Amino acid sequence: MLRFYWVIFWNIYHIYMIPKMGYMARHTEKFSEEQRYKIARRAIYYMMRSGNIRTKCDGLENLPAEGGYVLYPNHQGKFDALSIMITHDKPCSVVVDDAVSYGILIKEFIDLVEGKRMKLGDVRQALGIIKETSSEVREGRRYIIFSEGGYENNGNTLQEFKPGSFKMAMMAKAPIVPVALIDSYKVFGENSLIPVTAKVRYLPALYYEDYKDMNSREICTLVKEMIQQAIDDELESREKKKKWFHRNKK
Repeated sequence: MLRFYWVIFWNIYHIYMIPKMGYMARHTEKFSEEQRYKIARRAIYYMMRSGNIRTKCDGLENLPAEGGYVLYPNHQGKFDALSIMITHDKPCSVVVDDAVSYGILIKEFIDLVEGKRMKLGDVRQALGIIKETSSEVREGRRYIIFSEGGYENNGNTLQEFKPGSFKMAMMAKAPIVPVALIDSYKVFGENSLIPVTAKVRYLPALYYEDYKDMNSREICTLVKEMIQQAIDDELESREKKKKWFHRNKK
């Protein structure tokens, strides 16, 4: 959390952005989704610049060119949604746990991108959010939802994924885009100010034709396996580079 408070301290002179974000969120009739998303990304950029945070991204060619879709990343920490938004040029929103959606700066981001707050203990409300979001995805919006649920020292190790979260894409008959986040937990999860790099890898999308004969549990298993493989490949590649470096250093 040290970096989180450091970022807030060094962006005091950007404090004007908070009421501006709030105003834009309250007046969506005046500001397009693209305009609001641009401001959100600007705020993320300021945070990254002051916090020695970098992102690496690959797989952008896997994003559907048209229409709405749902991004399903693994969950590592507070920087996860921001790392996707800063690398994802087209406006996208996010579904978050209502219980953690009112923290400092978090509320402003959620409101600005018209995110959805889901009460995990309220089945009726959660179902309503899924139906509402599915309808918006059919109309062309893009959403991030964390199937992995919460995060507590996950690191680059995957936890249990929730099959029910895939109902959103299934109801909309929309593309499912698995996203592998690597080292995102280091950004705000480690008490350090040394430069840190989070990696975002967009994996091949699953279109409705690919999963129409599968149930939510089968889709969940497949997406988790895809993300796990991407993480394993990245970590294996790093290990090979490290060994090569040590061999050639001698």
